[in-house]
Amino acid sequence: MMSGRRIASHGKFVTPRKGIGVRLIQRLRVILASLGESTHARLSMLEQASSTWAIRHLQVIFASLGQLVHAPVATLMTGAVIGIALALPAGLYVLLENAREISGNWEGTAQISLFLKTDKTDDDARILAKKLRKRPELERVQVITRNQALAEYQRLSGFEAVIEALDGENPLPAVLVLYPVPSYSDLTAIQHMLDELQRRDEVESAQFDLQWLKRLYTMIEVTRRGILSLAALLAFGVLLIIGNTIRLNVWNRRDEIEIAKLFGASNAFIRRPFLYTGLWYGLLGGAIAWTFVMISFEFLLGPINELAASYHGSVTLIFPGADILFTLLAVGAILGLSGSWLAVGRHLGAIEPS
Repeated sequence: MMSGRRIASHGKFVTPRKGIGVRLIQRLRVILASLGESTHARLSMLEQASSTWAIRHLQVIFASLGQLVHAPVATLMTGAVIGIALALPAGLYVLLENAREISGNWEGTAQISLFLKTDKTDDDARILAKKLRKRPELERVQVITRNQALAEYQRLSGFEAVIEALDGENPLPAVLVLYPVPSYSDLTAIQHMLDELQRRDEVESAQFDLQWLKRLYTMIEVTRRGILSLAALLAFGVLLIIGNTIRLNVWNRRDEIEIAKLFGASNAFIRRPFLYTGLWYGLLGGAIAWTFVMISFEFLLGPINELAASYHGSVTLIFPGADILFTLLAVGAILGLSGSWLAVGRHLGAIEPS
């Protein structure tokens, strides 16, 4: 017979012992609680360490910037040298992109001339023109009859006496002038179509009047590779400039470095302000380079527009924008960090407290 939490056993009332499962659950709760407190403490320590690390870096960033601001002339001179080195390949790149843009617009005016065989009549030329007009890559097909070709030749050459000596015979063939659609402006595709038309039975020869554009493309490619080579050389020069500047800073502050090492400062701690100094130099050089490119392009914009308009009505030129600015800043920052890292790594080990 049960009463409350007691049970009868051999006539006696006893209090039952707690089961093993209940005790295990209680112990697990205690363990989890302790683990929770430990994890929370570790997270708090990690957050505090991260906050301290960020604050120290911010302090070094602004301290290195303050040192450059206190010497504005030397800082601007170094930044100007870096800016000139970065501006030269950047400006040439902008000019190269505009040359590609202009040449791409010239491609849209491409014309293919098909000279038919002399035994083909004007009707044969019209029939062939009707077939070619069905091709989607051709915008227009113009038929120049044999008499029209002779009259044009007579007007341009002025050889009336020679033409009269032909006794009414016309040695010139009919000509078809093909105008590709503006989107069909790839030289390789046009050359493929030219070879295909050349193989037709009615065609004696086919000519593409923009063959000189191939030479222009070759010149553009040579210029592009030259710009890449020049950019690599100037980037190496920027590394030397920043490295030499940081080397002088390390040498001028060698007493501070020796004292810091006496108090147990690590090389990473000592290296940090010099790295940020190189970063600031690179960013300053990139900003100055973009300014130089903008000023130079604005100075050349008028003559470039006149030159482009003389070849092709209206051309939209590529103006150096935010992408060029961000590229110059990124390249300057990378070169600044790299140059300062190399310089500090080379000379920091040679400075030890005596």
